[in-house]
Amino acid sequence: MIYTVTINPAVDYTIKIPELVLGKVNRSEKEEYFFGGKGVNVSIVLHNLGIKSIALGFIAGFTGQFVRQGIYSLGIKNDFIDLPSGMTRINIKIKADKETDINAVGPVIPKDSIELLCKKIEKVKDNDFLVLAGAVPNNVDEQIYSDLLSHLKAKNVHVIIDATRNYLINALKHKPFLVKPNRAELGQLFNKEIHTDADIVLYAKKLQEMGARNVLVSIGDKGAVLVTENDDVICNDAPKGITKNTVGAGDSLTAGFIAGYLEKKDFRYALKYGLASGSATAFSDTLASKNEIEQILKTIE
Repeated sequence: MIYTVTINPAVDYTIKIPELVLGKVNRSEKEEYFFGGKGVNVSIVLHNLGIKSIALGFIAGFTGQFVRQGIYSLGIKNDFIDLPSGMTRINIKIKADKETDINAVGPVIPKDSIELLCKKIEKVKDNDFLVLAGAVPNNVDEQIYSDLLSHLKAKNVHVIIDATRNYLINALKHKPFLVKPNRAELGQLFNKEIHTDADIVLYAKKLQEMGARNVLVSIGDKGAVLVTENDDVICNDAPKGITKNTVGAGDSLTAGFIAGYLEKKDFRYALKYGLASGSATAFSDTLASKNEIEQILKTIE
């Protein structure tokens, strides 16, 4: 089984306007609501690919119920924990001449709710996948992902972490199967500017020295670099296309990588499948479908 954990899910409120003019009343041409959060997005794309997962995390208020109902409507299992107060955050995505995002903080997560999540993590079994992904509310300790992993009873779990700064660094001692920073996030981890593939490989290997088994660094429309536990460096360019939507592209990459790895247990194929999935979402208005992903996969050498 694949479990995804989204500590801080969100409702993405997308507004389309011709031009954003600060200090003035702007009228939209179109509005849409999407339920999401990084782990939730991974579960949705896996579902689109015909792969089952269970979505874990926290929800609160009427926006949290929107997230839960949306996932149920797709037929995705979830076992979210309802928080006693607050509301699941709303992230505003303004699509104008330039894209502008305003991401909210999220609800307060009390310690007893975190303990409930830890108990759910204890049920993960050998050979399962556990995806820890996304932002964390300000009141949650930077050890949260490390603490969750310390509750794993099984010894052979494929842990995938898509997190930033100390949330990732603190969890590396648990030797995760894969970590997935983008280029900017990799630079932030070491307070360095990352410019070249050589830079990416250098700092990816530093993450391996700190405990990561495999490191996948996404580079947006430039593709991705994968440094494996077998000491292979695999670089792939991104497929060409017109970008319509960047929301969830990185999460689609994660889901596609999992799907590819499950199919063939081959890192090169997993990377290609991941890039096809990420690009398919970027070229679509929503998270990619299986058909969209497979059509792009055919174009990747």
